[in-house]
Amino acid sequence: MRHVTEKRAGATDTGDAERPALPATSWAVLGLLSFGEELSGYDLKKWSDWSLRLFYWSPSFSQIYGELKRLEKVGYVTSRMVAQETGNRDKRVYVITDAGMAAVRHWAREAPVEPPVLKHGVMLRMWLGHLLETDRMREVLGRHREYAETMRQRAEVDVEDACGEEAWAYPALVLKWSERYYASERDLADAMLADLDERDRRRL
Repeated sequence: MRHVTEKRAGATDTGDAERPALPATSWAVLGLLSFGEELSGYDLKKWSDWSLRLFYWSPSFSQIYGELKRLEKVGYVTSRMVAQETGNRDKRVYVITDAGMAAVRHWAREAPVEPPVLKHGVMLRMWLGHLLETDRMREVLGRHREYAETMRQRAEVDVEDACGEEAWAYPALVLKWSERYYASERDLADAMLADLDERDRRRL
C-alpha cells in the first residue's frame, strides 16, 4: 500500500527523499526507542507513564502497539521475539533502525513549533462560576491544587532518578520543566482562591 508522504523541510524536488507522514504519537514512541534500548510494548508504556505523562500524555497499550506496527511497516523499527527468564511466553521487543533514528532526528530539528493547546477543565468550570456556589468553586480549586502538588512532587523525584543517567540528561531537564509547570499550577490555584476571597470581601 502506498504511504502518505511529506517532504523533508527544505527538501528539493530533485534531491531529498520523502518520509512517511506520521502522527505525533508515532514520534513519541519512536523517540522513546531513540535512547537505544530494545523495548517491549510493556516497557514503552512504563517509560511513557514515567516521563511523557508529565508534559505530553501517555498513550494506551493499544495505541502503542498500533504505532509500533505502523513504524515497523515504514521501516523505522524492527522487532524480534525473545524468551523470558521467568518461563512466561516469549515477548516481542522493538529497536529503532538507522532510518528511524534519522527520521526522528529530522522531526525533532525541523518540525514546526506549535503553540501548546490549553484545555483546562478547572478554568472552564471557574469561567462558569456564576452557576456554582463559592464553596464548590473552592473545593474544585483545592482538588486541583492537590493534584498539581502531587504531580510536582512526582516530577521532582523523577528528576533525581534521571539525573544519575547520562542518557537521560535532556529528559531530566524536561522533567525539571514539568516540576516548575506543576508548581505554577499549584500557585495559580492559590492565587485564584485568594481572588475568590477578595471578591467575597468586596461583596460584603
